[in-house]
Amino acid sequence: MRIYKKCLHCGKELSGRTDKKFCDPQCKSANQYQKEKQNPERFYNKVDNQLKLNRKILKEYNKGGKVTIRTKVLSELGFNPNFFTHYWKNQKEEVYLFVYEYGFLKKNENGKDKYVLVTWQDYMGKNPNSGN
Repeated sequence: MRIYKKCLHCGKELSGRTDKKFCDPQCKSANQYQKEKQNPERFYNKVDNQLKLNRKILKEYNKGGKVTIRTKVLSELGFNPNFFTHYWKNQKEEVYLFVYEYGFLKKNENGKDKYVLVTWQDYMGKNPNSGN
């Protein structure tokens, strides 16, 4: 068993139990926060969690294969359009952003920002220049 004489976070002298590492719960919490902040996996987890949330939201609101919805509705649920997995450009040169199999295109109709939600189709994966 290791005996700590000073708080691992602030360096204050410890009293009490011989195996005590922190002087109070605040120092323990602050120390844990610092550890997590320095962890490079944290960024990966943040991105992965946002992608999962975006997919869940798009799946929930796109039951029909192609739906139009106000951007505000999705953003209030935590949808972040900056997190996507790939894109597809149609013949009109519109770029749909996808979160796995669920895509969205931002449009402005009658002064209202909206998303056109679509589901990935096999033809979207074909290269138009290859003759497929």
